[in-house]
Amino acid sequence: MKLAAFAGAFALVAATAATAPAGEVEIATARGPVTLAASPARVAAYDAAAIDTLLALGVTPVGVPEKLYDPDLAAAEKGATPIGTLFEPDLEALSALVPDLIVVGGRSAPKFDAVAQLAPTIDMTISPDVAGDAKARLAAYGTLFWREAKAAELGAALDAQIAAAQAAAKGKGNALIVLTNGPKISAYGRGSRFGWLHDLIGLPEARPGLSPEVHGDAISFEFIAEVNPDWLIVVDRGAAVGAEGASARETLDNPLVNGTRAAKAGHVVYLDASKLYISGGGYTALSRTLAQMTAALEG
Repeated sequence: MKLAAFAGAFALVAATAATAPAGEVEIATARGPVTLAASPARVAAYDAAAIDTLLALGVTPVGVPEKLYDPDLAAAEKGATPIGTLFEPDLEALSALVPDLIVVGGRSAPKFDAVAQLAPTIDMTISPDVAGDAKARLAAYGTLFWREAKAAELGAALDAQIAAAQAAAKGKGNALIVLTNGPKISAYGRGSRFGWLHDLIGLPEARPGLSPEVHGDAISFEFIAEVNPDWLIVVDRGAAVGAEGASARETLDNPLVNGTRAAKAGHVVYLDASKLYISGGGYTALSRTLAQMTAALEG
């Protein structure tokens, strides 16, 4: 699906914001348009992608989950008050923080109603249209925090990276996207949490029809050998969350996988798992994933 021009996103936001009372703006969220007080000073954020994009815009939350798993979010962890986990808010700590705005999304979205009792709350969940939502959230935060120029600059940079990745993918064959969790392997196709790599970059699926479910399709080494992809794109869940056990490289180092076209050609790409599994849809996460894919495809 083609993404709308970033300027168009800002035009829409500006049009809606113009109808809001002075000091308020209307922004797009995962639950629809929401009107908020502009430039909230004390933000508590429970979503890694949201924290990623806020940091890119120069907005540092005062409260974040106690562990974010993404090294690029360390700056947020250092100066902020721990307010629970990515899944479970610490309502007492959150209340003591007296936030002006609470941001949930993804893993924390089910806790929307609980935290919304304490302060205005927005759900900024990223859908399987990761790039489209990443740009929409960037535009929304730019409007909310009066940082439209910076958001537009970052959006233009993403557009350039997307174009570079698409150019690099042309004529390079198909791909199979897999996630490893120790010895377990799942495959992901179009419409899934990682399927945007097919849709956005333009790499055809090596095996069409995979489940769009959040956990993907459980597969075997034999399945990978049978599909025999031109490219094998790997996300290591264990590495993302610091789990013990076999790494993705160890799990996939066997004759069946090594006999595929991808392995023989050196086309097995181990993406930075924290950027896909933890912070997927954040500005820096998306930028780094696009850069990694472009480098692999051009190499």
